[in-house]
Amino acid sequence: MNQEKIGKFIAACRKEQKITQQELAEILGVSDRTIGNWENGRNMPDLSLFKPLCDALNITLNDLMSGEKVKEKEYQEKFEENIVNTIDYSTKKITKYNQVISLILIIFGLFVSISAIMIFPSESSWGSIYSVFGVIIFMIGIARILNTIKWYKRLFLIIVIFTLSMGILLFTDYINVKLNDQAPMFRIMTTTTGNVIYYDTPFYDVYRCNFDEDNEYWVIEKNSKKNIVDLINYCK
Repeated sequence: MNQEKIGKFIAACRKEQKITQQELAEILGVSDRTIGNWENGRNMPDLSLFKPLCDALNITLNDLMSGEKVKEKEYQEKFEENIVNTIDYSTKKITKYNQVISLILIIFGLFVSISAIMIFPSESSWGSIYSVFGVIIFMIGIARILNTIKWYKRLFLIIVIFTLSMGILLFTDYINVKLNDQAPMFRIMTTTTGNVIYYDTPFYDVYRCNFDEDNEYWVIEKNSKKNIVDLINYCK
């Protein structure tokens, strides 16, 4: 549908009926600014307003969608053309709406993940919970954007992007532990015994020796199983 042509037609029919933008807006329950946007071709009326608008302007739906008064001999041909155009317009509008929602989910998910890492102290488990929650929201947005491709390709891309996202979170957490001597946010278990706090993560172990003392120090090692005796003697 030609928005500009239809907008000019709406304006001409309104003036023909000697109705102001304000009066037409009151009839349809919209603002006069909305009427102005229609007539300037910036956007189209909602489909639910097509019939009331036609009644107010004393035109047919075929006239409105064509952007001109349709001659009787061309009515059927124009009607079929306008049906196709209306379906195409509706599909594009729904697609655009879905894309906006998807973009909002992606941005919000990233915001939640980044905020969780920055706001919550590393000792708190809430940071990891909220950051993963943010990744899930982010992935929902990605999945919505990818819904036009075949399911197996979409599944593969979702798995790859999710893996990369979690990898970035885990790597960022590791760098934070290594550079800032902080407890890992993504840990499986925390054990405190003697003068050592042990943090078990999926890929490495962290030992906080002589915690809360002047000679406190941190050690990062590869995953290894240590019993209580090993932990008590670790920092000696």
